[in-house]
Amino acid sequence: MTPSRVFIAIEIPLPIRQAIHAQTESLRAALGRGLVRWVPVENMHLTLKFIGDVSPAQLDALAQMTTAEAACAPFSMEVGGLGSFPTPRRARVIWIGIHAPAALTSLQRGLESAAARLGYEAEERPFSPHLTIGRVKQPVSAGDRQKVHAALEETRLGPLGRADVTAVHLFKSDLKPSGAEYACLFSAPLKTGA
Repeated sequence: MTPSRVFIAIEIPLPIRQAIHAQTESLRAALGRGLVRWVPVENMHLTLKFIGDVSPAQLDALAQMTTAEAACAPFSMEVGGLGSFPTPRRARVIWIGIHAPAALTSLQRGLESAAARLGYEAEERPFSPHLTIGRVKQPVSAGDRQKVHAALEETRLGPLGRADVTAVHLFKSDLKPSGAEYACLFSAPLKTGA
C-alpha cells in the first residue's frame, strides 16, 4: 500500500472560516490567484504537528499517540489578526493569528514529544499558532514582493471569533494539481474534566 502524508490538527468552526474568507476578500482581490495560492475555506485548520509520509501500519500508533496526548480539558482560542512568514517584506506564507491559552501550547508540545518518541522528526522552529490562508508563489519578483507587502500593510483584521477546541484530528493530505485535499482519518476528543 502507498504511504499517506499526514498531520495532526485542530478543526476551525465553519463560521470562523467563513468570517476569515469575508474579511480577507479585499486582500485576495488585491493579490489575485496569480501571485498567491489561497487556501480554500474547507481546508483551513490549525496544524499542531506535521508528520509526513507514513505507512498504513504506522497510522494505528499515531492514532493511539493522538488519543493519549488529547487527555487535556477542552479550551477556547481567539482567532484574529493578519501576518506573514518569514517577514512582511519577504512574505511566503500569509496567516491569521491564534491567541490561545497555555493549554494549546501544552497540547502541541505533548504531541511533538510523543511523535519524536515514535521516531518522527522534531520541528526545530518554535510553535507559532496560525491558520495559513495563502502561500506566495515562488519565485517572486521584487515588484510582486512589494505588492504583497503593501497589501498586507493595508489590510487590518480584528477579532474573527472564538473557537472552542474539543478534539484533535489526524488528517491525510492528498496533493493534487488542483490543490491539497484533506480527509480526517481519526479524531481524539479532549477529555472533559481532565
